[in-house]
Amino acid sequence: MRLVLAGAGHAHLHLLAHAASLRAADLDVTLIAPAAFHYSGLATGVLSGALPESAAMIDVAALAAQQGVRHLPTNIVAVDLAAQVTRTAEGEDQAFDLISFNIGSVVRDPLNLAAAPGVWPVKPLTRLFDLRKQLEAVLLRERRSPHVVVAGGGQTGFEVSAAIAGLCERHGQVARLTLVSPHPATWAPRAAVADLLPRLRGRGIVILQGEVTGRGDGHCRLADGRDLECEMLVLAGGLTAPSLTGGLGLAMDAAGRLLLNPELQALDHPAVFAAGDCAVIAKAPRPPVGVFGVRAAPILLANLIARAQAGPLRPYRPQGRWLSIMDLGDETGLALRDKLWWRSRGALWVKRRLDLGFVARARGLRLAA
Repeated sequence: MRLVLAGAGHAHLHLLAHAASLRAADLDVTLIAPAAFHYSGLATGVLSGALPESAAMIDVAALAAQQGVRHLPTNIVAVDLAAQVTRTAEGEDQAFDLISFNIGSVVRDPLNLAAAPGVWPVKPLTRLFDLRKQLEAVLLRERRSPHVVVAGGGQTGFEVSAAIAGLCERHGQVARLTLVSPHPATWAPRAAVADLLPRLRGRGIVILQGEVTGRGDGHCRLADGRDLECEMLVLAGGLTAPSLTGGLGLAMDAAGRLLLNPELQALDHPAVFAAGDCAVIAKAPRPPVGVFGVRAAPILLANLIARAQAGPLRPYRPQGRWLSIMDLGDETGLALRDKLWWRSRGALWVKRRLDLGFVARARGLRLAA
């Protein structure tokens, strides 16, 4: 059977590492994904200047070649499920019998602010790394912190703001950053937020309640008519699935994510599988967090093999509680798990260990002790 892997996210990296098992099940595998994958768990570490960009990069092309997997270093722009054919950005068609999507997520941008100059969505992650270069250009050339506005008051908005403050601090400057949140922070226990807010304010971060609705030359406008000085606008206002999933004509949730059964198949198409941010199990909704793609990967592998061999499929049951650790850009981390929280250098050490370990394993290496 012809298997197309769309994207090279957490789950598909696991499939690449087990390509021999797919071939043993008589699956002919083609990976269609960019040549490099940037790991989201280390993105704010790169943005803060604590890590080089290379620390978060996985050479997908090299891994595919090493595992003997045919790789098209591009993106799929359309899928015809009736004809069972994908089309790439270059117009190349690829037929399939089974297809699996692991294409991540994009920033929700209903006002199309990203089309304006000086606007930086937090995804794709290459934009976030380009932002670091732009920030450093001002910090080094003009020896000052640029005026930055971060739109989005969720966990990502706070973590990105802290990372930018960390980058400024590494260059001997105090950040000039405004975090615009449409609502009070409810993504962490109240005590954790109460501990975090004054620390961020002490690092030059102003937190305003509002919504960014426009971008002009040197400023951005809020819904209430206020203007904020703004050299760089960072969009961190929530994630949605890429437009590719919406074009499939399959059942989706409100964020455009494919709705799956517990076996990681699309509800209304047994030849379509998915994992990661672009999909969600219909009866077990979870936020777009990397841990679910990682945990789903072995089940996805087993079920693709079972589907090829007409065997029974296994269900994936995502956990109801999970550990999330924020990199605060000041050599500390904020660990969150349900109602528990912990802010310390040790929390960041755990995060680095987990994230660098994932990248090392994806590269086929072992993390040094």
